[in-house]
Amino acid sequence: MARPTEHDKRRQLAQAAVEVLERQGVDLSMAALADALEVKRPTLLYHFPTKAHIVEDALVALLIEQAAHVVPRVAKHTHPIDRLYAHLRAVYGFHAGNEARFVFLTQAIAATAGPRLPEIVAAGAQVFEAHRQDTVRRLRMGIRQGMVASCDAKALFATVRGLTDGLMVQRVMTGAPLTSTLRFVWTHLLEPLRLEPKSAKNR
Repeated sequence: MARPTEHDKRRQLAQAAVEVLERQGVDLSMAALADALEVKRPTLLYHFPTKAHIVEDALVALLIEQAAHVVPRVAKHTHPIDRLYAHLRAVYGFHAGNEARFVFLTQAIAATAGPRLPEIVAAGAQVFEAHRQDTVRRLRMGIRQGMVASCDAKALFATVRGLTDGLMVQRVMTGAPLTSTLRFVWTHLLEPLRLEPKSAKNR
């Protein structure tokens, strides 16, 4: 079996550190965090100068894992609206039962990042930037082809993305299943925008 790379070790250290911070709070000192991780403080600081660096690394890792889960599930669909709904369901499915970790990481970023917050948010957003651009492009093409009702493609994607994040917070706060909510989003927001291709209507 191949030995873990330096990158893998750093990622594992970040994950373990986040678990400690989640249990003991983000106010925990770096010295106390190093003790909890059973590593020397200089070793921890070598990899992560601040707690914000720890949380950033863990958040980006989670988003990369999320992308690996979501993208192939979206790719199963061809219609732009079906793909958008598949994105929403896939993200919810990926985090189902573990939404608290994502919410904690986003809150911890806000609490620890300070002036680096815009930089960290941009790094997280970059993970899905190619997917976002492709989705908006497909929606615009779908509008031109008569597959999607006329709308602001960027605003539609932003709305679904906002719903995705908001529903995860709601799930953490209430613990209620979101099946009916997802169905409502489909029925009242997305399905009305889904049109049959003009070529299909003419057959």
